[in-house]
Amino acid sequence: MDTKDRLICALDVDSVAKAEALVIRLGDSVTFYKVGYQLVFNGGLPFAQDLARSGKKIFLDMKLHDIGNTVSKGVEAIARMGMTFLTVHAFPQTMKAAVEGARGSDLKILSVTVMTSYDDADLVEAGYRQSVSELVSQRVAQAMALGVPGLILSPEEAATTRNRVGDTMLLVTPGVRPAGSDSGDQKRIMTPGDAIRAGADHLVVGRPIVAAADPRAVAEAIQAEIAGSAGVPATLK
Repeated sequence: MDTKDRLICALDVDSVAKAEALVIRLGDSVTFYKVGYQLVFNGGLPFAQDLARSGKKIFLDMKLHDIGNTVSKGVEAIARMGMTFLTVHAFPQTMKAAVEGARGSDLKILSVTVMTSYDDADLVEAGYRQSVSELVSQRVAQAMALGVPGLILSPEEAATTRNRVGDTMLLVTPGVRPAGSDSGDQKRIMTPGDAIRAGADHLVVGRPIVAAADPRAVAEAIQAEIAGSAGVPATLK
C-alpha cells in the first residue's frame, strides 16, 4: 500500500463546486477521497466517478442496509462505477448480500460496526444491551465469518481488532483528529499517529481538513504523522 493512500479525506461539502475546489487545493497531498450522503445528494455521484477515472481512489460511504436482494443489486451497480470501498451496516443479512453483490469485482465492502458518534449510553437508548466494545466484537466475528474484506470502527477498537483478525481484514477508522482539533460529534477518537500504531490501515479525516484555512497544509501534516508512525501493521494487499 502506498503510504499516501492511508489518509482518506472526507469530501463532506454540500456542492460539487466546493468538492472540486477542495480537490484542486489538496492536489497530490491526497490520493483517496470519501464521498457520502451530503455530496451524493447534491449531485456528487457523477463527480465521484470522474474522480475515480482520474486516478483517485474513492470510498463511497452509503452505509447500505435493506433486504438482501436490494443490497445485492445495489452493490452490483456500484461495483461497475469504479469505486474502491463501499460501506454497509454490519448486520449479517446485509453483509452477506453485499459480499455476493461485489463478488468478481475490485470493490471492497466495509462493514460499519458501531458509529464513532455512539457511546455505551447511546446504545442503551437504542435498545442494545451490549457495550460498544461488546457489540463491535460481535460484529467483527460475524463479518469475518461472512468473508467481508474490511471494517469501519473507531480507533479505540483498532488494536484489539487487529490482534484478532491479523492481516486478513482492512481496518478503516473515522474519529481521527489531529492533536488540538475539535472533536465535534465524535466520541471515540484518536490522533492519526496513534490510530496507525493501533492497527488502522486507513484514516478518514473530514472537518479538520475541509474546514481548515489551508487544507493542503493540514493534509500534509497528517500524511507526515502517518509516515512517521512506528509499528505500521501489515495490510491486506
